[in-house]
Amino acid sequence: MTAALPEARGARVGDDRPHAAVWPPRVPRALRPPQTSLWFNLEVSARRYPDKPATVFFDRVMTYAELQHQAERVAAWLAARGVRKGDRVILLSQNCPQFIVAYYGIVRANAVVVPVNPMNKADELGHYITDPQARVAIAAADLAPALCAADAALPPEQRLRDLLVLHYHDAMPPDAFEGEAVPAAWRDWLRTRHPLPVLTHGRVADWAEAVGCPAPLPPHEVGPDDLAVLPYTSGTTGLPKGCMHPHRTLMHNAVAAAVWTNGTAENVGLLVVPMFHITGMVAGMHTSVYLGATAVVMPRWDRDLAGRLISRWKVTHWTNIPTMVIDLLASPHFERYDLSSLVFIGGGGAAMPAAVAQRLQDQFGLRYVEGYGLTETAAPSHHNPPDRPKPQCLGVPFIGCDARIVDPDTLQELPVGQAGEIVVSGPMVFDGYWQHPEATAAVFFERDGKRFFRTGDLGRMDEEGYFFITDRLKRMINASGYKVWPAEVEALMFRHPAIAEACVIGVPDAYRGETVKAVVVLRHEARGRVSEADIIAWCHEHMAAYKAPRIVEFVEALPKSGSGKVMWRLLQEAARGAASAA
Repeated sequence: MTAALPEARGARVGDDRPHAAVWPPRVPRALRPPQTSLWFNLEVSARRYPDKPATVFFDRVMTYAELQHQAERVAAWLAARGVRKGDRVILLSQNCPQFIVAYYGIVRANAVVVPVNPMNKADELGHYITDPQARVAIAAADLAPALCAADAALPPEQRLRDLLVLHYHDAMPPDAFEGEAVPAAWRDWLRTRHPLPVLTHGRVADWAEAVGCPAPLPPHEVGPDDLAVLPYTSGTTGLPKGCMHPHRTLMHNAVAAAVWTNGTAENVGLLVVPMFHITGMVAGMHTSVYLGATAVVMPRWDRDLAGRLISRWKVTHWTNIPTMVIDLLASPHFERYDLSSLVFIGGGGAAMPAAVAQRLQDQFGLRYVEGYGLTETAAPSHHNPPDRPKPQCLGVPFIGCDARIVDPDTLQELPVGQAGEIVVSGPMVFDGYWQHPEATAAVFFERDGKRFFRTGDLGRMDEEGYFFITDRLKRMINASGYKVWPAEVEALMFRHPAIAEACVIGVPDAYRGETVKAVVVLRHEARGRVSEADIIAWCHEHMAAYKAPRIVEFVEALPKSGSGKVMWRLLQEAARGAASAA
């Protein structure tokens, strides 16, 4: 008796949708990902390619065998410190090999990764301890003091129990600081050996203790449906919410991204998109480990370092945000770099300017391939076919994804060309928001036997099934690919003693796409004593740099509706109109 294939495996999935005619012929419409945890991908690649470079960090290679061994030791350390199945563990670091080791170590220990943006300040970090009820954290040495400060401000019963501290330079070659390998602006940052910070009611350990831990490995007990990662995303109201992603959602898009880009074990990827972010995590780290490929890791963006690494390591695949490409092409040293090894270049977060895309095609024969996705969809829910991309377009629904345009009020599907809300259903969609059943219920609806997620983005679909974004239902600002949620910035700004009211909006920016502007009403006693520059400086001290307003405008009062709500859209349209006129 032959077992029937599940619907998700069917070769004809999506044949009734407009994009069927442009679907890449070599790519399946849907796939059946491995029914294992993410850890198994590393175990398989380490067995297949033990001596192959898994990561390169300033020319220091970590093999797959080394990556697996270190991850297992971190898992043993976590288990010895009391971490059990389902426990949430904070991971706070810039891109580095230890990030990957720690991530897979947490997964191997049957626990849940809570990736935190390293740009967050102490005022923001407390939420990432209390909301997931984390008791253990792994943090880079330059970021650990802020985490400890946030921890000290919490009630004793909510504080961390253990903190593991890593240094970036421990993963670098001994001669890394000779010559020009490390950008001058990074030398002190990467070279400094920070003393271990102090947890008020906890224990702090150095990375060497964990990777040398002699304790036994716990049994690996998690599978596809167990929670794997809890990345946080903000929204129109309230504090950031954790997106519950089990192993299966991440596994699907890790495998699908490999299939979509014709990936093999010979891939060499430039991993510069932050791994705390869902795109760097899934399309960068997980896809590379699944394939047994090599990831050339950059801790931050630097255009000339990127040019040197692409040339030196013959990078084949580069997922990025368009501002990175713009910056690299503008380097005065650009002619020194050899980009001929690249076979795939693409990304999202912002539209790629047509002139830049044309230069890539004319000079290198590369088509910039844009995609679209959210934290809730484990990175891509849409992607342009690599052989048939359309400029400034989200692409077609990704492998296994059913995407539609619906009326935001009635949720009825709209015809081709008409603007509405983008909704998606598929194996990459998250399970819901951590401990927020009402918010979860608000973003899902049932249609045709499927569970659709409401993205909050307005768009349209053309005759060939390609999707284009037109606006946002949510008040999200897209600054160089970073999502900034005005409600979160406003909540932080209200802590300033001089601010009576604040409304945060997005305004056009030639380089960032959008930038953050705050329209502020000062308290009476502060008027004439506090300047716009003072507010901007304060914001940079108390929130991540990408969130901090770069423009502050003082006004006597904010426009409000009859119900007393601030009319943010009116302010935003006025600011954009002024920018267009200028």
